[in-house]
Amino acid sequence: MADLKPILLVEDSPKDVELTLAALEQCQLANAVIVVRDGAEALDYLFARGAYENRGTGDPAVVLLDLKLPKVDGLQVLEKIKADAHLKGTPVVMLTSSREERDLVQSYSLGVNAFVVKPVGFDQFFEAIRDLGMFWAVLNEPPPRGSAPRP
Repeated sequence: MADLKPILLVEDSPKDVELTLAALEQCQLANAVIVVRDGAEALDYLFARGAYENRGTGDPAVVLLDLKLPKVDGLQVLEKIKADAHLKGTPVVMLTSSREERDLVQSYSLGVNAFVVKPVGFDQFFEAIRDLGMFWAVLNEPPPRGSAPRP
C-alpha cells in the first residue's frame, strides 16, 4: 500500500472540515487527508510550490473542492487542475452549498467529475462524505499514470 494516494480536502469552514474528517475516519480509509483552507493553498499543494514544494510526489486520489473559497475560488482551482497535463486526470468533486444552476453548469464545463450539494442536516452531510470517500479513494479505478486514449 505504499502507493496509497491522499485525499485533498479544500474547505474554508472549520465546521465542515471537522465533519468531513469525522465521516472519512468512519470509513476507516487508510488514505491520508490533506486539508487546505483556500484556493491559493490548494494550488500550492497541487503544484508542489511554496510551503508544499518539498511534499512527496504523486497526485491526490481525489480533490474534495469547495466552490466558495477565499483568495482563489473553487472554479478557478478546478480550471487550473483540468488545464494542467499532469493533473487533469485527478478526480475533482465539487462539494458546495451552492444550488445555483450556473455553478453546476460551469463546474461541468470545466471538467468536474462530480458536483455534490452539501446536505444541510448533520446525518445527511456525514453520509454523503462517507460515500464520497469510499467511492473515490477505494472503489474508483483511475487510469494508469501517463496513459492517454488512442485516437
